[in-house]
Amino acid sequence: AGAAAEARFISSAKGKGLFATKNIRKGETVFVEKPVVSSQFLWNALYNYRACDHCLRALETAEENAQRLLGKSSLVLPHPEQCSIRKDLHQQCPRCQVTYCSAECRQAALEQYHQVLCLGPSRDDPTHPLNKLQEAWRNMHYPPETSSIMLMARMVATIKQAKDKEWWIKAFSQFCSKTANEEEEIVHKLLGDKFKGQLELLRLLFTEALYDEYLSRWFTPEGFQSLFALVGTNGQGIGTSSLSQWVHACDALDLPMLQREELDAFIDQLYKDIEKESGEFLNCEGSGLYVLQSCCNHSCIPNAETSFPENNFLLHLTALEDIEAGEEICISYLDCCQRERSRHSRNKILRENYLFTCSCPKCLAQADDADVTSDEEEEGEGETDDAELEDEMTDV
Repeated sequence: AGAAAEARFISSAKGKGLFATKNIRKGETVFVEKPVVSSQFLWNALYNYRACDHCLRALETAEENAQRLLGKSSLVLPHPEQCSIRKDLHQQCPRCQVTYCSAECRQAALEQYHQVLCLGPSRDDPTHPLNKLQEAWRNMHYPPETSSIMLMARMVATIKQAKDKEWWIKAFSQFCSKTANEEEEIVHKLLGDKFKGQLELLRLLFTEALYDEYLSRWFTPEGFQSLFALVGTNGQGIGTSSLSQWVHACDALDLPMLQREELDAFIDQLYKDIEKESGEFLNCEGSGLYVLQSCCNHSCIPNAETSFPENNFLLHLTALEDIEAGEEICISYLDCCQRERSRHSRNKILRENYLFTCSCPKCLAQADDADVTSDEEEEGEGETDDAELEDEMTDV
Protein backbone atom coordinates (compact mmCIF):
# COMPACT_ATOMS: atom_id res chain seq x y z
CA ALA A 1 0.00 0.00 0.00
CA GLY A 2 3.22 2.05 0.03
CA ALA A 3 2.63 5.11 -2.00
CA ALA A 4 -0.81 6.14 -3.18
CA ALA A 5 -0.73 9.10 -0.77
CA GLU A 6 1.69 11.16 1.27
CA ALA A 7 1.43 13.85 3.93
CA ARG A 8 2.73 17.31 3.04
CA PHE A 9 2.93 20.55 4.96
CA ILE A 10 0.51 23.12 3.52
CA SER A 11 0.77 26.23 5.73
CA SER A 12 0.97 27.12 9.40
CA ALA A 13 -2.76 27.90 9.35
CA LYS A 14 -3.81 24.60 7.78
CA GLY A 15 -0.96 22.42 8.96
CA LYS A 16 -0.54 19.17 7.03
CA GLY A 17 -2.64 17.70 4.27
CA LEU A 18 -2.72 14.34 2.51
CA PHE A 19 -2.00 14.26 -1.24
CA ALA A 20 -2.36 11.60 -3.91
CA THR A 21 0.99 10.49 -5.34
CA LYS A 22 -0.66 8.76 -8.31
CA ASN A 23 -4.06 8.66 -10.02
CA ILE A 24 -6.61 6.92 -7.82
CA ARG A 25 -9.88 5.55 -9.21
CA LYS A 26 -13.26 5.98 -7.57
CA GLY A 27 -13.90 3.05 -5.19
CA GLU A 28 -10.19 2.25 -4.82
CA THR A 29 -8.63 1.82 -1.37
CA VAL A 30 -6.12 4.64 -0.95
CA PHE A 31 -4.52 2.98 2.09
CA VAL A 32 -5.17 0.67 5.03
CA GLU A 33 -3.73 1.96 8.29
CA LYS A 34 -3.17 0.58 11.77
CA PRO A 35 -3.37 3.06 14.69
CA VAL A 36 -0.27 3.80 16.76
CA VAL A 37 -2.54 3.34 19.77
CA SER A 38 -6.25 2.68 20.27
CA SER A 39 -8.72 1.87 23.02
CA GLN A 40 -12.38 0.91 23.43
CA PHE A 41 -14.64 3.51 25.05
CA LEU A 42 -15.31 2.83 28.74
CA TRP A 43 -19.13 2.97 28.80
CA ASN A 44 -19.19 0.88 25.63
CA ALA A 45 -17.17 -1.84 27.39
CA LEU A 46 -19.23 -1.53 30.59
CA TYR A 47 -22.45 -2.13 28.64
CA ASN A 48 -21.10 -5.47 27.39
CA TYR A 49 -20.11 -4.48 23.87
CA ARG A 50 -17.44 -7.19 23.84
CA ALA A 51 -14.38 -6.30 21.77
CA CYS A 52 -10.78 -7.46 21.55
CA ASP A 53 -8.85 -5.41 24.12
CA HIS A 54 -6.20 -4.65 21.50
CA CYS A 55 -7.71 -4.39 17.99
CA LEU A 56 -11.39 -3.81 18.93
CA ARG A 57 -12.59 -6.76 16.82
CA ALA A 58 -16.10 -7.62 17.98
CA LEU A 59 -15.99 -10.87 19.98
CA GLU A 60 -19.65 -11.91 19.93
CA THR A 61 -21.03 -13.96 17.08
CA ALA A 62 -23.44 -12.04 14.84
CA GLU A 63 -26.32 -13.96 16.44
CA GLU A 64 -25.22 -13.14 20.01
CA ASN A 65 -24.72 -9.54 18.92
CA ALA A 66 -28.27 -9.32 17.52
CA GLN A 67 -29.75 -11.11 20.56
CA ARG A 68 -28.11 -8.64 22.97
CA LEU A 69 -29.10 -5.55 20.98
CA LEU A 70 -32.67 -6.85 20.72
CA GLY A 71 -32.87 -8.06 24.31
CA LYS A 72 -34.16 -11.36 22.89
CA SER A 73 -32.15 -14.53 23.47
CA SER A 74 -34.37 -16.69 21.27
CA LEU A 75 -33.48 -14.91 18.00
CA VAL A 76 -31.95 -17.18 15.35
CA LEU A 77 -30.06 -15.71 12.38
CA PRO A 78 -30.21 -17.48 9.01
CA HIS A 79 -26.91 -18.27 7.21
CA PRO A 80 -24.86 -18.59 10.43
CA GLU A 81 -21.90 -19.67 8.25
CA GLN A 82 -21.62 -16.02 7.10
CA CYS A 83 -20.50 -14.94 10.60
CA SER A 84 -16.75 -14.30 10.67
CA ILE A 85 -16.17 -14.62 14.45
CA ARG A 86 -13.74 -17.40 15.45
CA LYS A 87 -14.23 -18.06 19.15
CA ASP A 88 -11.72 -20.92 19.07
CA LEU A 89 -8.99 -18.30 18.54
CA HIS A 90 -9.96 -16.03 21.46
CA GLN A 91 -7.48 -15.73 24.31
CA GLN A 92 -7.42 -14.04 27.72
CA CYS A 93 -4.62 -12.38 29.63
CA PRO A 94 -3.83 -15.07 32.23
CA ARG A 95 -3.35 -12.39 34.91
CA CYS A 96 -6.29 -9.98 34.45
CA GLN A 97 -8.61 -11.94 32.13
CA VAL A 98 -9.17 -9.22 29.51
CA THR A 99 -10.04 -10.93 26.24
CA TYR A 100 -8.28 -10.81 22.87
CA CYS A 101 -9.46 -12.09 19.49
CA SER A 102 -6.21 -13.98 18.90
CA ALA A 103 -2.81 -14.94 20.28
CA GLU A 104 -1.30 -12.26 17.97
CA CYS A 105 -3.33 -9.46 19.61
CA ARG A 106 -2.57 -10.71 23.13
CA GLN A 107 1.13 -10.72 22.29
CA ALA A 108 1.04 -7.32 20.55
CA ALA A 109 -0.72 -5.72 23.55
CA LEU A 110 1.73 -7.29 25.99
CA GLU A 111 4.71 -6.05 24.01
CA GLN A 112 3.38 -2.52 23.54
CA TYR A 113 1.56 -1.44 26.75
CA HIS A 114 -0.24 -4.20 28.66
CA GLN A 115 2.60 -5.03 31.09
CA VAL A 116 2.16 -1.57 32.60
CA LEU A 117 -1.65 -1.54 32.50
CA CYS A 118 -2.44 -5.15 33.48
CA LEU A 119 -4.56 -5.02 36.64
CA GLY A 120 -3.90 -8.66 37.53
CA PRO A 121 -6.07 -9.76 40.48
CA SER A 122 -7.04 -6.09 41.14
CA ARG A 123 -9.29 -6.01 38.07
CA ASP A 124 -12.42 -5.53 40.22
CA ASP A 125 -10.79 -3.55 43.04
CA PRO A 126 -12.35 -0.05 43.02
CA THR A 127 -9.42 1.39 45.00
CA HIS A 128 -6.80 0.47 42.37
CA PRO A 129 -5.47 3.76 40.88
CA LEU A 130 -6.31 2.74 37.28
CA ASN A 131 -9.86 1.78 38.28
CA LYS A 132 -10.27 5.08 40.12
CA LEU A 133 -9.12 6.91 36.97
CA GLN A 134 -11.60 5.01 34.76
CA GLU A 135 -14.48 5.52 37.17
CA ALA A 136 -13.77 9.28 37.35
CA TRP A 137 -13.68 9.45 33.54
CA ARG A 138 -16.99 7.62 33.17
CA ASN A 139 -18.60 10.05 35.58
CA MET A 140 -17.46 12.97 33.43
CA HIS A 141 -17.95 11.66 29.92
CA TYR A 142 -21.29 9.99 29.27
CA PRO A 143 -22.44 8.43 25.97
CA PRO A 144 -22.31 9.29 23.15
CA GLU A 145 -18.60 8.88 23.84
CA THR A 146 -16.00 10.73 21.81
CA SER A 147 -12.80 9.91 23.63
CA SER A 148 -11.23 7.83 26.36
CA ILE A 149 -8.75 8.54 29.12
CA MET A 150 -7.42 5.02 28.42
CA LEU A 151 -6.09 6.16 25.05
CA MET A 152 -3.82 8.53 26.98
CA ALA A 153 -2.99 5.80 29.50
CA ARG A 154 -1.92 3.51 26.65
CA MET A 155 0.29 6.27 25.24
CA VAL A 156 2.07 6.60 28.58
CA ALA A 157 2.30 2.83 29.06
CA THR A 158 3.71 2.40 25.53
CA ILE A 159 6.54 4.82 26.24
CA LYS A 160 7.15 3.31 29.69
CA GLN A 161 7.59 -0.14 28.12
CA ALA A 162 9.50 0.96 25.05
CA LYS A 163 13.21 0.32 24.61
CA ASP A 164 13.37 3.25 22.18
CA LYS A 165 11.32 5.84 24.07
CA GLU A 166 12.32 8.72 21.78
CA TRP A 167 10.92 6.89 18.73
CA TRP A 168 7.48 6.74 20.36
CA ILE A 169 7.58 10.32 21.62
CA LYS A 170 8.37 11.36 18.05
CA ALA A 171 5.52 9.19 16.72
CA PHE A 172 3.04 10.90 19.07
CA SER A 173 4.42 14.36 18.34
CA GLN A 174 3.42 14.01 14.65
CA PHE A 175 -0.19 14.65 15.62
CA CYS A 176 -1.55 18.14 15.15
CA SER A 177 -1.04 20.27 18.25
CA LYS A 178 -2.83 23.44 19.22
CA THR A 179 -2.08 26.63 21.16
CA ALA A 180 -2.91 26.74 24.89
CA ASN A 181 -6.14 28.68 24.19
CA GLU A 182 -7.29 26.22 21.56
CA GLU A 183 -6.36 23.31 23.79
CA GLU A 184 -8.47 24.75 26.56
CA GLU A 185 -11.43 25.03 24.17
CA ILE A 186 -11.11 21.38 23.11
CA VAL A 187 -10.81 20.13 26.68
CA HIS A 188 -13.76 22.30 27.65
CA LYS A 189 -15.75 20.73 24.82
CA LEU A 190 -14.86 17.22 26.02
CA LEU A 191 -15.48 17.83 29.71
CA GLY A 192 -18.28 20.41 29.76
CA ASP A 193 -18.74 23.35 32.11
CA LYS A 194 -16.94 21.96 35.15
CA PHE A 195 -13.88 21.22 33.07
CA LYS A 196 -11.21 23.05 35.10
CA GLY A 197 -11.90 21.13 38.30
CA GLN A 198 -12.45 17.91 36.39
CA LEU A 199 -9.22 18.23 34.43
CA GLU A 200 -7.26 18.72 37.64
CA LEU A 201 -8.93 15.70 39.29
CA LEU A 202 -8.15 13.56 36.22
CA ARG A 203 -4.56 14.79 36.22
CA LEU A 204 -4.07 13.80 39.86
CA LEU A 205 -5.59 10.35 39.30
CA PHE A 206 -3.61 9.93 36.06
CA THR A 207 -0.43 10.84 37.95
CA GLU A 208 -1.22 8.42 40.79
CA ALA A 209 -1.83 5.58 38.32
CA LEU A 210 0.90 6.19 35.73
CA TYR A 211 3.54 8.76 36.72
CA ASP A 212 6.84 8.37 34.92
CA GLU A 213 9.91 10.54 35.48
CA TYR A 214 10.86 10.37 31.81
CA LEU A 215 7.48 11.83 30.81
CA SER A 216 7.19 14.24 33.73
CA ARG A 217 6.06 17.05 31.37
CA TRP A 218 2.89 15.13 30.45
CA PHE A 219 1.86 15.15 34.11
CA THR A 220 2.13 18.94 34.62
CA PRO A 221 -1.12 20.93 34.24
CA GLU A 222 0.01 22.32 30.84
CA GLY A 223 1.41 19.02 29.57
CA PHE A 224 -1.67 17.08 30.63
CA GLN A 225 -3.97 19.59 28.91
CA SER A 226 -1.86 19.26 25.74
CA LEU A 227 -2.06 15.47 25.82
CA PHE A 228 -5.80 15.68 26.38
CA ALA A 229 -6.25 18.11 23.49
CA LEU A 230 -4.07 15.96 21.20
CA VAL A 231 -6.36 12.98 21.79
CA GLY A 232 -9.46 15.20 21.52
CA THR A 233 -8.38 16.68 18.19
CA ASN A 234 -6.83 13.65 16.50
CA GLY A 235 -8.74 10.70 17.93
CA GLN A 236 -10.55 8.89 15.12
CA GLY A 237 -13.66 6.99 16.13
CA ILE A 238 -13.53 3.23 15.47
CA GLY A 239 -16.65 1.12 15.12
CA THR A 240 -16.80 -2.66 14.79
CA SER A 241 -19.75 -5.02 14.63
CA SER A 242 -20.04 -8.73 13.94
CA LEU A 243 -23.68 -8.16 12.96
CA SER A 244 -22.80 -5.66 10.23
CA GLN A 245 -20.07 -8.05 9.00
CA TRP A 246 -22.70 -10.78 8.74
CA VAL A 247 -25.08 -8.42 6.88
CA HIS A 248 -22.35 -7.49 4.35
CA ALA A 249 -21.59 -11.18 3.83
CA CYS A 250 -25.32 -11.94 3.35
CA ASP A 251 -25.63 -9.06 0.86
CA ALA A 252 -22.93 -10.70 -1.23
CA LEU A 253 -24.64 -14.12 -1.37
CA ASP A 254 -25.89 -15.23 -4.75
CA LEU A 255 -29.45 -16.29 -3.93
CA PRO A 256 -32.60 -17.10 -5.95
CA MET A 257 -34.83 -14.00 -6.12
CA LEU A 258 -37.45 -15.16 -3.63
CA GLN A 259 -34.84 -16.10 -1.01
CA ARG A 260 -33.03 -12.83 -1.61
CA GLU A 261 -36.22 -10.84 -0.97
CA GLU A 262 -36.98 -12.85 2.18
CA LEU A 263 -33.46 -12.32 3.55
CA ASP A 264 -33.50 -8.58 2.76
CA ALA A 265 -36.89 -8.20 4.47
CA PHE A 266 -35.62 -10.14 7.51
CA ILE A 267 -32.54 -7.89 7.80
CA ASP A 268 -34.56 -4.67 7.36
CA GLN A 269 -36.97 -5.73 10.09
CA LEU A 270 -34.12 -6.81 12.37
CA TYR A 271 -32.52 -3.35 12.16
CA LYS A 272 -35.87 -1.64 12.84
CA ASP A 273 -36.42 -3.81 15.92
CA ILE A 274 -32.88 -3.22 17.18
CA GLU A 275 -33.25 0.54 16.75
CA LYS A 276 -36.35 0.49 18.97
CA GLU A 277 -34.47 -1.45 21.64
CA SER A 278 -30.91 -0.05 21.51
CA GLY A 279 -31.22 3.22 19.59
CA GLU A 280 -28.15 4.22 17.63
CA PHE A 281 -25.58 2.36 19.75
CA LEU A 282 -25.00 -0.67 17.54
CA ASN A 283 -21.23 -0.93 17.42
CA CYS A 284 -18.32 -1.74 19.65
CA GLU A 285 -16.81 1.74 19.75
CA GLY A 286 -13.47 3.22 20.62
CA SER A 287 -10.92 5.62 19.20
CA GLY A 288 -7.38 5.54 17.91
CA LEU A 289 -4.58 7.75 16.65
CA TYR A 290 -3.77 7.24 12.96
CA VAL A 291 -0.73 9.03 11.54
CA LEU A 292 -1.88 9.26 7.88
CA GLN A 293 -5.61 9.63 8.49
CA SER A 294 -5.00 12.48 10.94
CA CYS A 295 -3.36 14.43 8.07
CA CYS A 296 -6.61 14.33 6.07
CA ASN A 297 -8.27 17.73 6.03
CA HIS A 298 -12.02 18.25 6.00
CA SER A 299 -14.13 19.15 2.98
CA CYS A 300 -17.90 19.50 2.77
CA ILE A 301 -17.58 17.72 -0.60
CA PRO A 302 -15.09 14.98 0.38
CA ASN A 303 -13.32 12.83 -2.21
CA ALA A 304 -12.59 10.00 0.26
CA GLU A 305 -14.10 8.33 3.32
CA THR A 306 -12.91 6.14 6.20
CA SER A 307 -14.41 2.80 7.23
CA PHE A 308 -13.54 -0.35 9.19
CA PRO A 309 -14.58 -3.21 6.89
CA GLU A 310 -12.32 -5.79 8.57
CA ASN A 311 -14.24 -5.59 11.86
CA ASN A 312 -11.15 -4.36 13.73
CA PHE A 313 -9.03 -1.22 14.13
CA LEU A 314 -7.64 -1.31 10.56
CA LEU A 315 -8.82 1.91 8.94
CA HIS A 316 -9.55 1.83 5.20
CA LEU A 317 -9.50 5.12 3.31
CA THR A 318 -11.54 4.74 0.11
CA ALA A 319 -11.83 7.15 -2.83
CA LEU A 320 -15.36 8.52 -3.40
CA GLU A 321 -14.29 10.11 -6.72
CA ASP A 322 -11.43 9.75 -9.18
CA ILE A 323 -8.49 11.60 -7.60
CA GLU A 324 -5.59 12.83 -9.71
CA ALA A 325 -1.93 12.65 -8.72
CA GLY A 326 -1.05 15.79 -6.75
CA GLU A 327 -4.65 16.42 -5.65
CA GLU A 328 -5.44 16.80 -1.94
CA ILE A 329 -7.38 13.92 -0.39
CA CYS A 330 -10.12 15.16 1.95
CA ILE A 331 -12.65 13.45 4.17
CA SER A 332 -15.70 14.96 5.83
CA TYR A 333 -15.85 15.50 9.58
CA LEU A 334 -19.63 15.99 9.21
CA ASP A 335 -22.29 13.37 8.60
CA CYS A 336 -24.51 13.35 5.49
CA CYS A 337 -27.32 15.36 7.10
CA GLN A 338 -24.95 18.01 8.41
CA ARG A 339 -23.25 18.33 5.01
CA GLU A 340 -26.60 19.29 3.44
CA ARG A 341 -27.11 22.22 5.80
CA SER A 342 -26.20 25.84 5.09
CA ARG A 343 -22.58 26.99 5.09
CA HIS A 344 -23.29 28.92 8.31
CA SER A 345 -24.61 25.81 10.09
CA ARG A 346 -21.77 23.60 8.83
CA ASN A 347 -19.15 26.04 10.03
CA LYS A 348 -20.83 26.45 13.41
CA ILE A 349 -20.43 22.68 13.96
CA LEU A 350 -16.85 22.64 12.64
CA ARG A 351 -15.81 25.62 14.77
CA GLU A 352 -17.32 24.15 17.94
CA ASN A 353 -15.91 20.67 17.45
CA TYR A 354 -12.70 21.16 15.46
CA LEU A 355 -11.83 24.85 15.85
CA PHE A 356 -11.63 25.85 12.21
CA THR A 357 -13.72 27.53 9.54
CA CYS A 358 -14.03 25.60 6.31
CA SER A 359 -12.91 27.05 2.98
CA CYS A 360 -13.60 24.07 0.72
CA PRO A 361 -14.97 24.79 -2.80
CA LYS A 362 -18.56 24.33 -1.60
CA CYS A 363 -18.11 26.82 1.26
CA LEU A 364 -16.35 29.32 -1.02
CA ALA A 365 -19.15 29.02 -3.58
CA GLN A 366 -21.67 29.76 -0.82
CA ALA A 367 -19.61 32.55 0.74
CA ASP A 368 -22.12 35.22 -0.33
CA ASP A 369 -25.09 33.34 1.18
CA ALA A 370 -26.61 35.14 4.14
CA ASP A 371 -24.98 34.24 7.45
CA VAL A 372 -28.25 33.08 8.92
CA THR A 373 -29.59 29.60 9.19
CA SER A 374 -32.92 28.74 7.66
CA ASP A 375 -35.89 28.35 10.02
CA GLU A 376 -36.07 24.59 9.86
CA GLU A 377 -32.38 24.48 10.74
CA GLU A 378 -32.83 26.82 13.69
CA GLU A 379 -34.86 24.19 15.49
CA GLY A 380 -31.95 21.80 15.56
CA GLU A 381 -29.46 24.52 16.38
CA GLY A 382 -29.89 24.50 20.15
CA GLU A 383 -27.12 22.04 20.53
CA THR A 384 -24.61 20.68 18.10
CA ASP A 385 -25.45 17.14 17.14
CA ASP A 386 -22.57 15.50 18.90
CA ALA A 387 -24.33 12.17 18.59
CA GLU A 388 -24.44 12.59 14.81
CA LEU A 389 -20.85 13.74 14.63
CA GLU A 390 -19.81 10.74 16.67
CA ASP A 391 -21.89 8.47 14.48
CA GLU A 392 -20.08 9.69 11.41
CA MET A 393 -16.76 8.98 13.07
CA THR A 394 -17.65 5.42 13.92
CA ASP A 395 -19.82 4.29 11.03
CA VAL A 396 -18.83 0.78 10.02
